Amino acid sequence: MRLCVFEATSGSGIGLVLGEEVADLRKVAPHLSGNPVDILAAGAAGIEAVELAARTAPRLALKDVRLKCPVGRPGKILGIGLNYHDHAKETGREAPTTQMWFNKQASCVHGPFDPVLMPAVSTALDYEVELVVLIGKRGRHVPRERAHEIVAGYMTGCDYSVRDWQRATQTMIMGKGFDTHGPVGPWITTPDEAGDVSKLSLKCWVNGELRQNGSTGEMIFDVAQQIEHLTKAFALEPGDLLFTGTPAGVGAAYAPPKFLKVGDTVKVEVERLGSIETVIVQETAQTRIG
Repeated sequence: MRLCVFEATSGSGIGLVLGEEVADLRKVAPHLSGNPVDILAAGAAGIEAVELAARTAPRLALKDVRLKCPVGRPGKILGIGLNYHDHAKETGREAPTTQMWFNKQASCVHGPFDPVLMPAVSTALDYEVELVVLIGKRGRHVPRERAHEIVAGYMTGCDYSVRDWQRATQTMIMGKGFDTHGPVGPWITTPDEAGDVSKLSLKCWVNGELRQNGSTGEMIFDVAQQIEHLTKAFALEPGDLLFTGTPAGVGAAYAPPKFLKVGDTVKVEVERLGSIETVIVQETAQTRIG
C-alpha cells in the first residue's frame, strides 16, 4: 500500500497510489483523517478503511496531481550519523561501535517536490539520500526481533546538512535541522509492499550527475537495531521519523567539496519506495514574528 497526500485542480486530499493513478479516498470516506499517519496508527482497522474506500473512490492520474508531504508534523525526527561503512571511510573515520544519533527539528519536514532553502547564513549545503522509517505504534524497550511491530511504513528522504553549522557543535543539531531540510515522500509505503528493506539501493543525483549509489546492506546498524537502541532510552511514538543514514558520495567528501548551489536540482531515490526531487532556492534573512 502506498498512501499519499496530494493537491489537484479538484482540491487536496489523501490518496492510495495504484500504478499511475491515485484513488481520492476522502471523496467517498470523508471521515478518514487527512494525515496518513493517523490511518496507519489505527492498524488493521485503518488499512481496512482505506481498502474499502479505494473500491469506489474516483481516480486521478498520478501525473496530474502534486504530491505533498505525506506525514503531519512529527513529534520526533531522529537521524543516525556515520551508519554506512563506505560513508564512514570517506570521512576518514573508523566505523562507529556505538550508534550516533542527532535530532532534526520538526519544522524541517518538507514536501517531496517543494523547493529547499539555501540558508541565508551558509553556502555549505550538502545532500544525503536516506531510507526513512515511519513509526506507527508506541514502543519502549522493543527488542530487535519485534522492531517491525512498531513500523508503519517507509519513505525516501534527503537529510540536507549545513556542514559548517553541523561541525560547529558536537551534537550536530544546528546543522541538521534547518527549515525545509527534511523532505520525505513521495508517499508512505507500508511494510508489506516495501518488502525486505535490508538490501535496497539508494541513489542521489545532482543536476543529473550520479553522486551517491549505495545499498542499505552497507548499514552498520540495521533498522531493527536502531529501534532497539532508541527505545531503551525513550518511547518511539506514532508519527516519529527515523533517518537511517547515508552511503558514500556526499558533497563534503569530494576534494574540493561539491556543495550545492542555488538552482541545483537534487533527486534522491530508494528502491521500491520512489524518488523525490527538489530545487535549491535562496533564503532571504527576513524577520518573521507570529
